[in-house]
Amino acid sequence: MANHTDPAAIRSRIDSLRAIMKEAGVSAVIIPRTDPHLSEYISSHWHVVRFFSGFTGSAATMVVTLDKALLWTDSRYFLQASEQLEGTGIELMKEGLPSTPSVNSYLVSTLAKGDTVAIDGNLISIEGEATLRGELSRAGLKLDTSFAPVDRVWTDRPALPADEVFIHPVTVAGEEASSKIAKILAEAASQGASSAFISALDEIAWILNIRSSDVPCNPVATSFLYLAPEGSTLFIDACKVTPAVAEVLADCGVTVKPYGDVASTLAALPADARVLLSATQSAATLAAVLGDRAVTGKSPVAMLKAVKNPVQIAGIHNAMVRDGVAMVRSLMRIEALVAAGKEFTETDVADILLDERRKGEGFFDLSFGTIAGYGANGAIVHYEPSRDTAATVRPGSLLLIDSGANYLDGTTDLTRTIAIGEPTDDMRHDFTLVMKGHIAIATAIFPEGTRGAQLDALARMPLWKEGKSYLHGTGHGVGFFLNVHEGPQSIRLNDTHAPLTPGMLTSNEPGLYLAGRYGIRCENLVLTVEDMTTEHGRFYAFETVTLCPFDRSLFELESMTDDEIQWVDNYHTMVYDRLSPALDDNERAWLREATKSLLILE
Repeated sequence: MANHTDPAAIRSRIDSLRAIMKEAGVSAVIIPRTDPHLSEYISSHWHVVRFFSGFTGSAATMVVTLDKALLWTDSRYFLQASEQLEGTGIELMKEGLPSTPSVNSYLVSTLAKGDTVAIDGNLISIEGEATLRGELSRAGLKLDTSFAPVDRVWTDRPALPADEVFIHPVTVAGEEASSKIAKILAEAASQGASSAFISALDEIAWILNIRSSDVPCNPVATSFLYLAPEGSTLFIDACKVTPAVAEVLADCGVTVKPYGDVASTLAALPADARVLLSATQSAATLAAVLGDRAVTGKSPVAMLKAVKNPVQIAGIHNAMVRDGVAMVRSLMRIEALVAAGKEFTETDVADILLDERRKGEGFFDLSFGTIAGYGANGAIVHYEPSRDTAATVRPGSLLLIDSGANYLDGTTDLTRTIAIGEPTDDMRHDFTLVMKGHIAIATAIFPEGTRGAQLDALARMPLWKEGKSYLHGTGHGVGFFLNVHEGPQSIRLNDTHAPLTPGMLTSNEPGLYLAGRYGIRCENLVLTVEDMTTEHGRFYAFETVTLCPFDRSLFELESMTDDEIQWVDNYHTMVYDRLSPALDDNERAWLREATKSLLILE
């Protein structure tokens, strides 16, 4: 997890930015870690926060004033950010802690009346810009959304990606693009609009059944999409669209225009046009272009995309088998290295996982950079090893592996914590607490309309009872051959107001992180399914779909109920039954041992 940028270079870049700020009369600039599509995962062109700070995490906001530089990030990255910001002069702001002010509050309390705050209006949502402008205005501060000085400092900035688009076949996607467009326009009409403008890259990919390689581990294409009954337009660089793809798009009423034409095209729409934009997923600049023609509301795509259709669900089950086979073979190889006393590192673990997954039919890419944290590195929640700093894996601690893949018929994401050598009593106890929370989510039954925030405490309660906790969410939505993080649903303390609905694929991943010692996380993906209907209404449950054994040596049986032990045994039986037909005799023997009852002593 090295900081690959020299701290002196970071300080020099910030000094250059401050010179431009002084020219423009700007007292503070906000730099969000996103792109004009407000993406979590971004192409190299948009890694502006990384350029100015050296921080490589996936969530951050940077603020530069004339005398200070600060970076806000969440609990997943506290340890990583403190290491990567060392020597840069940038202050780490630990987002979510009671003592840490929000970006807006910090600016209001720090700047003088009449000062100007700047942000690139392409990098903040409609809702975010309105909130920021309101808070600044009440404090007598001004907001400039046209300030975009990055190219003057970042002179060798990477170009926008030019990867070609390809069609995701309807035989795998399960629904024609034309059908999805009709549903989205109907939803737009229900919100008082006659058309819809889509900025989110995963939503565009899902609507049109297209994929590309513009963002590492996320098979999306850099584009905007305007949908209207009289015809729709995909704004995308021409080099990315082959004649065959253009023909498929034309068949569903979509023409292609250059990516850079989006603002001028929106500006030319008739005065009586009513265009729906997501208040949280569309940039403030484009809403300003539309003016009174903009109808801001909720995404018309998010729920449609999150609820997987029967074809997708079948694909998910098939992808989980191939991914489970790759995991079994990977775990066997890691175990063999340990048994032979061979030296290997965290990056070797990541290489093994990639090597085995690549052998699976339909493999496209990893779904995110593999997290392989040994010992203290496992306590860094989103730690990703680098070859120059990777720890050597040796007996005496825990190895946390969080990894996944994008297959043409599904996206996977799982975490396993493995004892390297004999685990201590504390390791076993802590692991079992995390698993008790995992099992509580896996076995939950809940009424229609339940949101993830209403279930989140189930996962935390075993830890809370001992004064322990974790700061990240318990679960996030997962796309279908798309982004590994997908809304609108989640399982977390703060409510996203999206009900858990049959067909949604969500992670179940409680954890525990002890700085300087080890980290534990146990993650499977679960499908929301119908369970029963009674006089009190419909009730739903979770079907666990991930197929990979947990480390039996880490369970502390005396802390578990009979039902919890039975759940683990039943899960392991399912894993063996579904994976064994695809394994050879040696692999089946290993899996049989790995999945035998917890009640059978070694």
